[in-house]
Amino acid sequence: MHDISAEAGISVGLIYRYFQNKEAVISAMADRHKQEIHEILERARQAPGLLESLEVLFTAHCGEKEPQVVSAFVVDLFAEASRNARVAELVRDVCETSMNGVTDLIARSPEGKTSDLSPREMAELIFAVNDGMLLRGVLKVGQTSTQSREHQLEVVRNLWRLMFKTKGEHAYA
Repeated sequence: MHDISAEAGISVGLIYRYFQNKEAVISAMADRHKQEIHEILERARQAPGLLESLEVLFTAHCGEKEPQVVSAFVVDLFAEASRNARVAELVRDVCETSMNGVTDLIARSPEGKTSDLSPREMAELIFAVNDGMLLRGVLKVGQTSTQSREHQLEVVRNLWRLMFKTKGEHAYA
């Protein structure tokens, strides 16, 4: 709550004037984030191909000024979810919204049909790598925001190339 009050530039007491408790704050943030996910997914559906759709999704937050702070917040949120069933439910709901959206994009695409993996398995693999990069981003203390983003995008783009290459195509062509 102290981090939220510092970021918002208001006192913790003022936060509690508008929200009953920490879970209510997290719930409001989760609702807002789910709406953002739906908007980003809609933009991704307009892209000409799967790789472009994934690019839309995974670069949507590149405007963030401090990705390490965002990464640290997500790590804290997951830690809170491990102790608090209500927060865990909210986090699962947001994660499932994203997972379902990416699974749907893959299932609709011709590229998604070239693998032995199901669209859901492919989406889970993409998110596992992305989540791992996010977690590791917390430790990239010496990197600039741009360096951190570029490295994460390079890794996930290589994963996409490996996952969605056509038969006979080299993954790094």
